[in-house]
Amino acid sequence: MNYFDFYGIKESFTPDAALLKKKFYELSKKYHPDFYANEDDEKQQEILELSTLNNKAWQTLSDPFKRLEYILKCHELLQEGAKPQLPADFLMEMMDINERLMEVDDAGQLGHITAEVLAIEEDIEQYLQQAMLGYEQLNDTAKEERLNKIADCYYRQKYLLRIKESLNTFASRF
Repeated sequence: MNYFDFYGIKESFTPDAALLKKKFYELSKKYHPDFYANEDDEKQQEILELSTLNNKAWQTLSDPFKRLEYILKCHELLQEGAKPQLPADFLMEMMDINERLMEVDDAGQLGHITAEVLAIEEDIEQYLQQAMLGYEQLNDTAKEERLNKIADCYYRQKYLLRIKESLNTFASRF
């Protein structure tokens, strides 16, 4: 079952945190296994599954990154092992950064590259925040277009994460 449907709320990248918490606690009480100790095994199993679903929904929807991944997965824009189609200019920029990173020989050069990567990351984050704004009010066609932009940001962020890991490895040398 879709977590948003389970909580009875609209799909959103920015759901009301207080409402999410309220739904979680409400369903935690409703589906607490201790309240069904005298029921038959089938009913106890059903309640246990609903309680587990509630916990998973809460863990996913209360975390902005997990929520973003979840929404993209629900719309089949994020699949295990899928190779994203990132724009050539972005890939060239990343390749250039990687090459310069391999040739870095002092902390100053590393600092410059790190600042550049952080600026790119900030730009992507700002674009992502803008893309998520007003998502709930869009019609289905506009949502699909917006989701594709959000998925692009997600994949760019993932790519940058690998570069940041390399930066950290190189930083330990200086």
